[in-house]
Parts: sequence; structure tokens; C-alpha cells
Amino acid sequence: MDLILSLLQQMCVYLMLAYMLSKTPLFLPLLSISNRFSHKLSVYVLFSLFCIMGTYFGLQINDAIANTRAIGAVMGGLFGGPVVGFFVGLTGGLHRYSLGGFTDLACAVSTTAEGLIGGLLHTYFVRKGKTERLFSTSVVFAGTLFAEIVQMALLLMIAKPFDQAFTLVSAIAAPMIITNSVGAALFMSILQDRKTIFEEYSATFSRRALNIAEQSVGVLASGFNPQNAEKIARIVYEETKVGAVSITDNEKILAFVGIGDDHHKPETPISSQSTLDAIEKNTIIYLDGKEQPYQCSLSKECKLGSALIIPLRAGDDVIGTIKLYEPKRKLFSTINMAMAEGIAQLLSSQILYGDYQQKQSLLAQAEIKLLHAQVNPHFLFNALNTINAVIRRDPNKARELIQHLSQFFRSNLKQNIETVTLKEEIAHVNAYLTIEKARFADRLEVNIDIDEALLEYKLPTFTLQPLVENAIKHGISELLSGGIIRIYSQSIDGGEQIIVEDNAGSYIAPQNAHDGLGMQIVDKRLSNQFGRQSALKIEVETNQYTRMSFIIPTH
Repeated sequence: MDLILSLLQQMCVYLMLAYMLSKTPLFLPLLSISNRFSHKLSVYVLFSLFCIMGTYFGLQINDAIANTRAIGAVMGGLFGGPVVGFFVGLTGGLHRYSLGGFTDLACAVSTTAEGLIGGLLHTYFVRKGKTERLFSTSVVFAGTLFAEIVQMALLLMIAKPFDQAFTLVSAIAAPMIITNSVGAALFMSILQDRKTIFEEYSATFSRRALNIAEQSVGVLASGFNPQNAEKIARIVYEETKVGAVSITDNEKILAFVGIGDDHHKPETPISSQSTLDAIEKNTIIYLDGKEQPYQCSLSKECKLGSALIIPLRAGDDVIGTIKLYEPKRKLFSTINMAMAEGIAQLLSSQILYGDYQQKQSLLAQAEIKLLHAQVNPHFLFNALNTINAVIRRDPNKARELIQHLSQFFRSNLKQNIETVTLKEEIAHVNAYLTIEKARFADRLEVNIDIDEALLEYKLPTFTLQPLVENAIKHGISELLSGGIIRIYSQSIDGGEQIIVEDNAGSYIAPQNAHDGLGMQIVDKRLSNQFGRQSALKIEVETNQYTRMSFIIPTH
């Protein structure tokens, strides 16, 4: 009984040391099971040290040592697998062998065997897909109990003389089996507590980060301005529960929410030198209020006592900062410091995406304007000549043509609209074709057959008219009579195909890229809107037809 109590006392010291170490990053590799070499190396080093400590903490008995070495060997195998377990046991065994005594060889062999037993348990549960069982106190208790029984058997088999070995085993078997089994279970309990805390920490971090990401997504897409900055600052403030949140550009405060909002006013110049340094040097600055003192530059009565300043970037350029504050006598939590860096990266990405969206919008508007400029420069001249000719014989018809011409150019002036319905696009084409039919008279016939179910589908503005103009310019104008343009739809796999077809079949792909710029822009805008499966397709059968088509996805 005295030996059990003595071993339990030694084990308490052993476990106290394990508990203290569990608060350090050294224990992080033990909170998961991994095949990475770095993980296995960490397990080997850590539990080899526990093996050696178990020997030093042992009690000298009849030229032998009653010890808690088995805990390190078995748990090294449990976390690292058979190979790691073998080497942990071998390291602990060789250390014990170096100390001498009539059980030195037996202890070396048995400690190695204990590491292998832990490793075999690891392999069994991994193959069964039950790795969580490796963190079970009952599993480590049972595994260590079995390993200690094996150790006692090996002592009897290897240690000489047998009588002395038998006397030793009779004295230490029960105390060591009980102490090591209970100690291993308590050790695992420490790891379980650490694992639970780590998972709760991670869950809290993830939950807050996801909430911030979900609420802030798209806010900065319309620009990095005071209104959007105030929305973001309030979201961050409510989720992180810090004392205050501020967002600045490179010159002034855009938004401030929290303690000190009575004197930290938006639209006022940045007065903090630390903020200006963070912008200039593109670096994170943490003023903890102790080693790095923080003093509000605006008011000596300010209750804020520490600040974390993180640059916001658009690509490689710093365009502002996000600042988190805590009041005096309250330290920054580690979770808020780590989250603040993630928030800054998220906002930087959103700012960059907002810039990209604005540039894309400007590019799209420029492309629309370029398409408008691609309309045949002679169209207006021809239209006016046509109207002039018609007005003498049919004033009402001339008035109608003027209205269609007005409608056509009114549609052209809607340059900021990137998408329209197919119905609106057809109305625009009809206005164009009405004038062209008056000019070509009997040489041009137009048939439009579009499924009514498609009329409300959106497509890039100014898509059909360039195709129709191309059919007239490079097709119908070449014919002396019988020119026909068909605009129709047909169902295919993946959507509805819109087709503009003429019966001339005289289209030739331009050799000069500039000459085909209108078709290139139409093709690009269709692909950007719907994907490459909707790209403009041109088919020509000489003297029979030219067919230009694209697909509107409807599924």
C-alpha cells in the first residue's frame, strides 16, 4: 500500500508537469491525428521526454526502479502509430538500460513493447475509422493496463536471477499496474480538456468570422466610402464585442463606432501618428497600453486604453486601416486579435472586388458605346434620304418612319443599361428594320418568330441589332431582289438558340480585326453574361444563307 501511495505521489508531480505543458503550443500536435512527418516527430520528442521523466520520478527498489515510464510509451504509440510508438519505447528503454541494474535489459525490451502496444491500438482504431476513440480515457486505461501486464511478464522472462525478478514483480506489479493505468487515463483527461477548449475556441472564432463575412459581403462592392464603412464598422463592433471600431482611408476617419464616438468623428483628418505609420509602412501596429503605450490623440479623457491598427489593401496599395480598441483595464483577447487580421483581409478582398466591379461596369459601358459607334455611319444619312423621298408621296408614312428613327436613337442613348429583355431588344431591332425596309422596299422581307415565353429573358443590351445590321450590310445589300432576314428561336439542349439568318450567304469573315470589332464585342459580352456555351456562332453556306446564333440558357 505504501508503494502505491508513493507512486501516486510521484505520478501527481508527473501529471502536474503535464498539465502545465498542456497550456503551451507543445501540446497542439496531440489534439489531432495526422500522418504528417512534423506531427509524428513532435509526438516522438514529447513522449520520449515523458518516458525519461517517468524513470527519473521512479522509486528505487531492490536494484530496480518502480516507475511511470509506461504512460509515455503507450501514449506515444496511441498518438503516433506503431513506428513512433516503437521508437518512443526504444528511447525510454535505452535510457533505462543506461542506468543499469539487474532489470535493465528487461525494462528496455518491455518499454519498447509498451510503445508497440500503443501503436497497434492506434492502427486498429484508424483502420476502423474511429480515431476519436484514441482520445478515450477508457481506451488508454485498458491499453496501459494490458501493456503493464505484458511488462511484468517480460520482467519474469528476461531478468536474472528469476527468484529476485519474481520477488520484485510480486512487490511492484499491482502498484505499477494501477498507478500507470490511472495515470495514463488522467493524462488523457488533461488532453481531452485541452482539446475541448481548443475546439470551443475554434468554433467561437469560426462562428464570429462567418457572421461578419455573411453580413459584410457585398457592402463594399459599391465603393469604399463613409456610408459603407459605417455599416462594416458596426458589424465588426457587434460581433467582436470590442470597445470601439474605426475605419479610415489614408487621410480621414470614415467611420467610428463604440466608446469615444463623442470625439472620434467621421470625416475628420487622421490625428494618430501610429495610424499614419501603419499606412506608410504597410504593417500591423498593436498598442497594448503597457509595453506599447496608447494615448488618444484627441482627448485626454478618452476611456480607450489599447488599439490594434491593421492596414486595408487594394492589391499592393494601402488604402486605409481598420482599428479595434479596448477600454482601459481590459486586454485584447487572442481571438479578437486573430480575427481582426482575418477581417482586414476580408475587407481588403471586398474593396479590391468592388474596384474590379466598378472597372468592369465602366468597361461594359465603353463597349456599349463602341457598339453604338459601330452602327453604319451612313445609316442616319440613308434614313433621312429615305424619309425625304417618302414624305412627298406619303406624309403619314414619313411621319411613322421619323417616329421609328426617334425610337431607334432613343434606345441607343440608353448607354448605362447593360442588360435588357429580349422583348425590348426586338423592339429596338424593329425600329431599325422599319427604316431599312422603307429604304430597300421590295428587296427586303423580314420574318420574326420568337417564342413568347422567351421575351422576358435578359440578355446584353445591343446584341441583336449589330447582327441584323451585319446581315443587311454584308448580305441583303448584295442582292438585287428577294432578300429575306429571319429572326427566330429554337429549343436545343441547354437553352434556347436565337438565330439571325439572311438568304444571301455572302458573308466573309473580316481580315482586319478592327472591321469585325462589333461582332467581337457582341461575342465577348454574350460569353461574359452566359458563359462560353453562349458564344456567337457564325455559319455560312455561300449563296444560300449566313446564320448568326447564340444561346440563352433557360435551365
